[in-house]
Amino acid sequence: MESPGGRQQRRSNPKPTFAERRAKRGEVTDLAEVLEASARLLEARPRSVDEIRRRLRGLGYAAELVESTIARLTELRYLDDEAFARTWVESRDRAQPRGERALRMELARKGIERETVDAVLDDRQGDAAAGPDGVSADDGAAERLLRKRLAAILRMPDPRARLQRAYGLLARAGFGPDVCSAVARRVLASEAEATTIVEDEI
Repeated sequence: MESPGGRQQRRSNPKPTFAERRAKRGEVTDLAEVLEASARLLEARPRSVDEIRRRLRGLGYAAELVESTIARLTELRYLDDEAFARTWVESRDRAQPRGERALRMELARKGIERETVDAVLDDRQGDAAAGPDGVSADDGAAERLLRKRLAAILRMPDPRARLQRAYGLLARAGFGPDVCSAVARRVLASEAEATTIVEDEI
């Protein structure tokens, strides 16, 4: 709206600041309101108990209401750290493979207890060992990651530089030195052998 002089008038009701909204949430006493806020957080993606606790406390809700909300969500199975950890590991293995060390660090940052992480990663290892190849979970995950990036590595003319690049890629993804070395050598050797066969057939 413009004043008679042509200047735009300032709004009489400015938008509340984050601090003001946070202070208002601190006055909330209705559990339903905190449950609703949690539902919005969980709509975006699955979260661990610790993530929900930190987000709700960060938004300003009272600690006792936050804990009551977590208890209710856990009872309803909307929060389940073991299921969250399994989903996280499966998603990583499928889309962005990581070594066990990296997975442990990521889940620890999400607030997952060590016993839960141990159980989930033990099952991951058991599933891999029972598979047709019988390789370790990290071995299989490392090979999947390397094959996703292999085209760029193979464009490097120097075989030693290829090996170093492959090793570095796997090490940055949290795989141990033995896995990095074995998988990098095996995959690059198989590609070199395949190239030789093709060239011999031409």
